Amino acid sequence: METTSPGVAQAPAAEDGQQVPSARRNVDGYLRAPFPWYGLDEAFTGPRWLMQVGTTADGAVEHGSIGHGDEPKVRNEFVAGGDQEAKEKFAVVVTVAAHPSRRSADGTGLLEATSVSSAAWLAGVGLLSSTWPGQMDHSLRDDWLEQQTETAWVLADDLDGADWSTLSLPVDGVPTAFHYRESEFGWVLAGSTSAGVHVGAYGRGMSAYGLGFAVVKDIAAYA
Repeated sequence: METTSPGVAQAPAAEDGQQVPSARRNVDGYLRAPFPWYGLDEAFTGPRWLMQVGTTADGAVEHGSIGHGDEPKVRNEFVAGGDQEAKEKFAVVVTVAAHPSRRSADGTGLLEATSVSSAAWLAGVGLLSSTWPGQMDHSLRDDWLEQQTETAWVLADDLDGADWSTLSLPVDGVPTAFHYRESEFGWVLAGSTSAGVHVGAYGRGMSAYGLGFAVVKDIAAYA
């Protein structure tokens, strides 16, 4: 899957130096998508915020993310205590359009097919983007992130491997099997829906067990 935009981005500064709210910044991209967006279902009553869409080289929207809970900062610091609970509690849902390999809009090449592995990789990279290992020097983070991104791809390409378990969660009220894994940085899961999209998710400080997913009825309401 080839896209021109990352799944997660930092908010740009407004004229007064304040951060522009994610929803107001990016809702137009979400509105251009020809597929439904997924988020946590109505059982989650906390804050919700848009992140960024990913597009193909010809500008078609292919995936995007919706955050729930606290907006994570890049630096990952933990609350002192034996349970090592993260200060920030968030879950991000990634929606990926499901389609087979197809020709690009200009007819010059082929675009890769998307799959559950695509959702798993985007979720894994999304978690890494909001992670900063304790005591790591700023100059080393880029190398660490590159290595871990490659590892996330290897893991996503082997969803039946020992690193993944199976977790059943409701999608639009229907029990659905997800591939699930945990790490010291948080958790990642991925599965498919009957609505023509794959769903990935990642989080920290919020348990994945007991979550449910549902189609976002009005994405414009986030603006």
